[in-house]
Order: sequence, then structure tokens, then C-alpha cells
Amino acid sequence: MQFKSQAVAKPYFIAAIALFVGQILFGLIMGYQYVVGDFLFPYIPFNVARMVHTNLLIVWILFGFMGAAYYLIPEEAETELYSPKLAMLMFWIFLGAGVLTIVGYLAVPYATLAQATGNDLLATMGREFLEQPLPTKIGIVIVALAFLFNLSMTVLKGRKTSISLVLLIGLWGLAIFFLFSFYNPSNLVLDKYFWWWTVHLWVEGVWELILGAMLAFVLIKITGVDREVIEKWLYVIIAMTLITGIIGTGHHYFWIGTPEYWQWFGSVFSALEPIPFFMMTVFAFNMVNRRRREHPNKAATLWALGTGVMAFLGAGVWGFMHTLAPVNFFTHGTQITAAHGHMAFYGAYVMVNLTMISYAMPLLRGRSANSGSAQVMEMWAFWMMTVSIVFITLFLTAAGILQIWLQRMGSNPMSFMDAQDQVMLFYWMREITGFVFFAGLVLYIGSFFYKQNEAPAAA
Repeated sequence: MQFKSQAVAKPYFIAAIALFVGQILFGLIMGYQYVVGDFLFPYIPFNVARMVHTNLLIVWILFGFMGAAYYLIPEEAETELYSPKLAMLMFWIFLGAGVLTIVGYLAVPYATLAQATGNDLLATMGREFLEQPLPTKIGIVIVALAFLFNLSMTVLKGRKTSISLVLLIGLWGLAIFFLFSFYNPSNLVLDKYFWWWTVHLWVEGVWELILGAMLAFVLIKITGVDREVIEKWLYVIIAMTLITGIIGTGHHYFWIGTPEYWQWFGSVFSALEPIPFFMMTVFAFNMVNRRRREHPNKAATLWALGTGVMAFLGAGVWGFMHTLAPVNFFTHGTQITAAHGHMAFYGAYVMVNLTMISYAMPLLRGRSANSGSAQVMEMWAFWMMTVSIVFITLFLTAAGILQIWLQRMGSNPMSFMDAQDQVMLFYWMREITGFVFFAGLVLYIGSFFYKQNEAPAAA
């Protein structure tokens, strides 16, 4: 059943993909700066390109989550969205704040931006991933509160399902843990300790609840498997996610000045973190194998299955590779971390957003699925992006292993920069593969503009 207010998801999805394009472009700029250090200097220094790349990643994933929630919640609650006008107002505020922040990063020196935006009043800037100026952070809080009010009121007046409740818990957690971005103690150990309460508890905690709810929703729609079966899987997955993810924060506390017991807690519970991702993979394939109908949207099914596999590989396998304290002693802060980060973010959060967009956008445009040719184009895009990210991860892993050996384990350890010169070949290969990824993204976007000649979806 379609609801008129679900249409507010469409601009969120469009903005998400546009910002995704920007993120990848700045990733390519950074990748080239790894091998040609003065590329675009002084106009776009490496630190600015990295800041834009990571901030665009966070913002576009949040746009995707918001669009998914505005599409999913009315359908789950079987009622119209509480206030579509509020949703659209928050869209423009969030988009404006995001674009102005990126322009600020690019147009003026970061110190000047900090001074101009009230960082002297409440110092929140200068920390990785939380570089946003104070007005932007306040704007994010306002948008999040209005967003959650809108969704919560919709659920309260309609049907309550496990999927919508898990999604709401994840989204409320996202908003609550972002408040720690305002806490910036002068003690560096305390600063890093609570910094992870946003960064880790987002991506390895509450975001996983959002991921699970979105994946469960799409699987119900494309397989026709009983809701009760899917919800039981969802409960088990989120229980394991919370048990392992919360205490697993300890794997960031190994070397920042915290007590030694975190090396045990961090190692043991982090070693268990791949379990919910493995369960998610089994869940997705099991549901598709038990499907009661052949949904016309084959591309969305492929994205859903890919999400489980790639999230398990990136967040699970590559996370486990360097999560035990005796191993992490050598690997932390190397390209091993970058390899894990790239595949984990793509596998879990990029792919689940693309799954939701792939499923919902044709319906928002009045048809059950894109035409066969458009879906073939989209599936080519899936394989180009997914295989590319696998090779990017492998090249960064090889660079990281060599970096560790030369810089941290040899009898005569090299300096950081000398070690970087030795792994340059892997950086070149990573950059070339990045262009293949970008071509896949262009193909993905192009599939939505492909000429449609199939009958519209039934009302």
C-alpha cells in the first residue's frame, strides 16, 4: 500500500546520491594526492580534501537513513506521515547546513572558520569526523529532533511493528550519541574516550539497528516471507549487535591512556562483533531462498544480498583482522585501518542505502520496478562498485602489511615517509580502481534515467 506522504523520501534520496558523488570525487582527489603530494595545493590541501570526503560520507548516509525512514515508517504504521511539511522544511535546513559547511571548509582556512562560527564560545571543532562548526552541529540537533518527533508521532498514531520500533530506537540512539560531539574536555585521554561515544557507538552500535530494520523491511517486501519469521531474526541480530558493539568500544581504548582491562574487554567483545554481521548474511540469503514470490525488482534483491555479504567481510572479517590488542599494537593507525573502514562503510551503510533507494525509487515514480534493461544497467553498477571496493580494500591491506613490516617490525624500522614511498605502487592501484568505482556510481545513477517502457505499478 502506497501513502502520499512517502513522497517526501524522494528529495532525501536524490540529495543522498548527489552528495555521494561529491564524496567519491574528493576521495579520488585524496587518492591522487597520496601519489602526487602537491596536486591542487594550496587550493585544496590534503587535510581539507579528507575532511570534505569524510563529512560528505556521514551527511549523505544520514540523508539516506532519513529518506528510508520517511518511506518505511508510513508503510509500517499504515498511516500518513504526521507532518510532510515539517519533513520538507528539515530537508532544506539540513541540505543548506551541509552545503554551507562544505563551502566553508573549501573557501577559508579551518582556523578562520572556527573563529567565525563561535568555536571560542564552545570549542567543538578540530576533531576527526566531528569537524563541523558549532552552528552546523546545533542545526543537526534541531533537524534530528524534528525528524524524530515526526516519525515518533506517526508510529504512535498508527500500527506498531518490530521493524519500525527497531528503526526508531536506532535513530533516537543516533541523535543521543551525537550530543557527545559537544563535549570536548581539555584532557586528551578523556577527549578521545568520549569522542568514540559518537564515532564508534554510531557505526558499530545504533547504525546497525537502522541497517537491520531497513534490510528486514526490504526483505519482507521482495520475498513475501512471513513477517514473524523476519522479525525473530531481527531481534536476535540486534541483541548480538548491542551486546558486542557497546562493550566492543574498548578496542579503541587500547592505546589512549585508559586502564589495561580495556585490552581484554575490547579484544573479547570485538572478536564477537562479526557474529551479527554473519547472521545478517545468513538472514538475507535464507529469506530470499524461502521467498514466496518473484519480485520484479531483481536489482534491489541483489543489493540486499550484497549488503549482508559485504558488511560481514568489511565490518566482520577485516575488523577482526586487527581488533585483538596484541595484533592492534602493530596495526593501529596504518593502512589496515583504512582498508577495514572503506569496505565496512561500503558494505554496511552505503549498500543498505542503495538497497532502499533501488527498491523505493521506482515505486515513488509509479512503477513496481525499473525496466529490465535499466535493472541490467543497475546490476552492472552493483558489480563494478562492489568488485572495485574489494580491490581497493585488498590494495590498502597489502600497503598496510608492508607498512607495518617496514615501519614497525623490522630490525631497522623506516621512518613513516620512507615507508610510504615503498608502498606507492599500491596507492596507484587503489587510485585506478577508484575510477572504476566512480564509473559504477555513474552507471547506477544512469539506470534511473533509462527509458522506461513497462506498465506502471498497480495502486
